[in-house]
Amino acid sequence: MFQATLAGGLLVLGLSAPLQAADVIVEISDYRFKPAEVRIRPGDTVTWLNREKRTSHSVLLEGTGEESERFFPDEKWSRAFPQAGRFEYHCGPHPEMKGVVIVGD
Repeated sequence: MFQATLAGGLLVLGLSAPLQAADVIVEISDYRFKPAEVRIRPGDTVTWLNREKRTSHSVLLEGTGEESERFFPDEKWSRAFPQAGRFEYHCGPHPEMKGVVIVGD
């Protein structure tokens, strides 16, 4: 992307790098999402990492019903969030486990 500025009467053209998408990690341990709330920018990705010793979990997005496959200890699941919004979720097999992804501009 080009960026133009006026410096001392001269037009200076430069390149500015686009923002890189981030990958945010949510660990699952003790039957909780840690952190339970994450705030990201549109285009960022959230990766859930199962740190339990024996239990499988999933991520079920409440607004859409989209659910990951169950993932076992030391496995992970990722999802990009291209648009702003509030995305509440819980674990499919353990609905008492709750979290939220807040995507803002």
